[in-house]
Amino acid sequence: MSEPASPAPDKALLDMLVCPVTRTSLRYDADAQELVSEAAKLAYPIRDGIPIMLPEEARPLEA
Repeated sequence: MSEPASPAPDKALLDMLVCPVTRTSLRYDADAQELVSEAAKLAYPIRDGIPIMLPEEARPLEA
C-alpha cells in the first residue's frame, strides 16, 4: 500500500512566498513536494501541506 499524498499548499500562499535567503520567487515542485529557489540553489520541503521555509531544513540542489 502506498502512502497517501500530502495535501497541496494553497496557490495564494505559494504566490506570496519568497526564498528567505535571496528574497526571490520560488518554483513549486509537486512531485518532490518542495519549493525550489534557483537563486539560492535550495529546495524547501513541504510537509503535510505546510512549506518549511527554514534554510537549515532546505535541501541543496544538485550542481
